[in-house]
Amino acid sequence: MASDELARELQPRLFNPSTPEEIPVKASDPVPGPQKKAVVVIVNDDTSELTAKLTRRLCINNGNAAAKQAKVFNPYTEFKEFSRKQIKDMENIFKRFDSGKDGFIDLMELKMMMEKLGAPQTHLGLKNMIKEVDEDFDGKLSYREFLLIFRRAAAGELLEESGLMALARLSEIDVSTEGVMGARAFFEAKVQALKVGSKFEAEIREEQEERKRQELDRKRRQAAFKELHSAFCS
Repeated sequence: MASDELARELQPRLFNPSTPEEIPVKASDPVPGPQKKAVVVIVNDDTSELTAKLTRRLCINNGNAAAKQAKVFNPYTEFKEFSRKQIKDMENIFKRFDSGKDGFIDLMELKMMMEKLGAPQTHLGLKNMIKEVDEDFDGKLSYREFLLIFRRAAAGELLEESGLMALARLSEIDVSTEGVMGARAFFEAKVQALKVGSKFEAEIREEQEERKRQELDRKRRQAAFKELHSAFCS
């Protein structure tokens, strides 16, 4: 009888050898957690830059993009084709239209800027303007991206009738008094000036000399005032 019972127990296993043996689970046994899937991104060397940008764009759209480490940006060393005065002028323009004071020009601020310059754009036109120089795909213009507009304009990389070209031409011109032709002549002269080599060191020395002259004048005025005060008090 014992052998018959043993045969009956072994028979299902003999006819189903692939069936795994069921192991009873105790209530005290730990429950295995869900397995995590690893995501591997393979970047081809030929398209590494484009792939990285598209991957980051996808992450931004999905809302899970990792924060990028802020880089120290020095416009005077990166944009050497511009003089110090030109960079300061562009910075003043940027700050004037950055009404939110957050260090960026967003879509609405760009809309106000183009209207102020006398070259209003459609909503789609404004988005295309930002897209053309928006290197980090955040949908707005940083100060560096703003300077890229002038670099590309000076290099002849912008279309003649594009919104960015209009911005570069009119950003420092009061079109209400000089008109568009005056803006065109000014911009052409400006582009020619940008081709001249950097004069940073000479400009810095000139600024330092100007500060010295101002300080010397201030000391002379103080000495004259003290002398006049002593004459009245004596």
